Amino acid sequence: MPKQKTHSAAKKRFKRSKSGKLFHHMSNYFHKNVKKSSKAKRQARQGKQLGGGQEKNITRMIGK
Repeated sequence: MPKQKTHSAAKKRFKRSKSGKLFHHMSNYFHKNVKKSSKAKRQARQGKQLGGGQEKNITRMIGK
């Protein structure tokens, strides 16, 4: 059976932490940034954690 190739778009959009959790960046971070509150911008800088079925699918795509 051939090896599965890494999904290029997924490897650019998702990161795995040292403890093994899967994270992605929040959308619309740079869009209309002037109107957003400091709290919203600060929280958008941090990654959001994936879980459940999504994590399983993305893990398969990025090959880890």
